[in-house]
Amino acid sequence: MPDDTPSPTAELARALLDFIARAPVSDAPESRAPRSVARYLTTSAAMKAGVAAGSLALPPGPLGWLTIIPEMIGVLRIQGQLVADIARTYGHDGKLTQEEMLYCLFRHSAAQAVRDLVVRVGERALIQRASTQAIEALARRIGIRLTERGISRAVGRWVPIIGAAGVGAYAYYDTSRVGDTAIEIFESVNADPAAAAAIPPASLPRLPDDRTR
Repeated sequence: MPDDTPSPTAELARALLDFIARAPVSDAPESRAPRSVARYLTTSAAMKAGVAAGSLALPPGPLGWLTIIPEMIGVLRIQGQLVADIARTYGHDGKLTQEEMLYCLFRHSAAQAVRDLVVRVGERALIQRASTQAIEALARRIGIRLTERGISRAVGRWVPIIGAAGVGAYAYYDTSRVGDTAIEIFESVNADPAAAAAIPPASLPRLPDDRTR
């Protein structure tokens, strides 16, 4: 019988699509000093992500392999909530798009995949809209990148304490970068909402399968 078990890449891509289809609800208050609040939110989320990832990386040997995808998805949820919280802090609540979420989450870790989502207007970075097919293609590309990253870090799971510390430190750094990107994007949108609304749809390449990079 054929094995119907989804590949790690497909599993991560599907989890990502499911996640961005429903933007997290934020109860963060809109602020008159949004950058300061956003920095605080970023530090708090980075600490939470570091602890969560480090804890899941503790099981040694083969058991550690089983925690790789749950760890990635768990950190992704923390980071997505951070993006939603920063968006609301900047008064962007209720308008968070899939493209904004993808760009904020993966600008630094999968830059080649999401680079065509952004357009520069002067010194500002504004996000373009993309088709459903383009979003799905992006999710597949990001799934490949996340799988590669997970495999490269899996070796450390054979040394539980040292490996867990490294995984936790990376999750902290990764989440901090997500916060930095979200601050840049939502400050840009606030600077000129009309310009943001006038940005044309992104012309993203359609990818035939998960092997395309």
